[in-house]
Amino acid sequence: MSPQEVRGPAPDAPFISHPDGQPVEVLRDGQVLLARRGPQAPASRWTMQPNGDGGLTLQAQAPCAGTPDTGHLLAAVEAALSLHPQARGLVLQAPAIAAELLGSGAVLRQGGITTVDRELFWQQARMWLPTVSTPFALRHVLTQGRRHPQRPPKPQGVVYQRHIPWLGRTFSFRTLELEADLPRFNRWMNDPVVVRFWQEAGSLEQHRAYLQGIADDPHMTSLIACIDGEPFAYFEVYWAKENRIAPFYDVGDHDRGWHVLVGEAAFRGKAYATAWLTSITHYLFLDDPRTQRVVGEPRADHVQQIRNLDKSGYAKVKEFDFPHKRALLISMLRERYFGERLWLPREEPQPDAVSPQQA
Repeated sequence: MSPQEVRGPAPDAPFISHPDGQPVEVLRDGQVLLARRGPQAPASRWTMQPNGDGGLTLQAQAPCAGTPDTGHLLAAVEAALSLHPQARGLVLQAPAIAAELLGSGAVLRQGGITTVDRELFWQQARMWLPTVSTPFALRHVLTQGRRHPQRPPKPQGVVYQRHIPWLGRTFSFRTLELEADLPRFNRWMNDPVVVRFWQEAGSLEQHRAYLQGIADDPHMTSLIACIDGEPFAYFEVYWAKENRIAPFYDVGDHDRGWHVLVGEAAFRGKAYATAWLTSITHYLFLDDPRTQRVVGEPRADHVQQIRNLDKSGYAKVKEFDFPHKRALLISMLRERYFGERLWLPREEPQPDAVSPQQA
């Protein structure tokens, strides 16, 4: 799969956005977008046109200009930006609807012109988190001698959902349900590919105890990754300051980290790896706006995983030793993720042309 194939959605594929947790289907017909909440629902009509500055203009069209609500507008913006990943910016001509979004940074207005900034738009949690919570109030507590902020209650159900343009499908994270997901988790953990790196092969009872331990730990949460609702991978997300990684770098109060195993072999290809890698980082930055860094500690000999992390923009900081493995500390800064548009796979460098003299 080439970078162009990874980045570009099929022109006629429906784009499913989820503003405020409610699906809005966006259909493309040339330079026209139709946004609707269901097959029988009225559709708003939007036109996309290059504006001469390397950007894009998105305009609500009559006679449907009175139909769209904020959800329609947000869905149309997400679809337009995804269909035109190289556009420098977006001018929005729907001032009445856009006014309520000014306070969040979803849109900007200057000199009578309303615009959408990609970096700010992709930090709008309401676009991808079904439930957006106010950041938990700050109070420091001690856990086993470690001082850290008191953490919020763990979420339940679907916590993140996003249309993946290069798959034309919906990616989501949901919290693990112990008894329902235990057989699947047990099968995944006993897969030889997973065993090599996780070293957690065992019985149902062993894995029930493992998952219960995470459920009882306030700093960790178990998630199941799905494509169109089909489970394919297991994630553990954690607050880094209470985690075993904390002594190995200058950890921040709201740093987050994650572990992953892809249990279904059919979902181990490049297109899926770019989907979950870009999405787990996005989710952790959206979950708490105070999170400025996401970290990880893969095995230092997990060559493919490290290659994927490197391609996704993670910085390789250093190698260090846990009792059970030689690890590589990797790090992603909020500023880099949003500033460099790393919700999309990075372009791979193309080999230099070889001259006849060099051939």
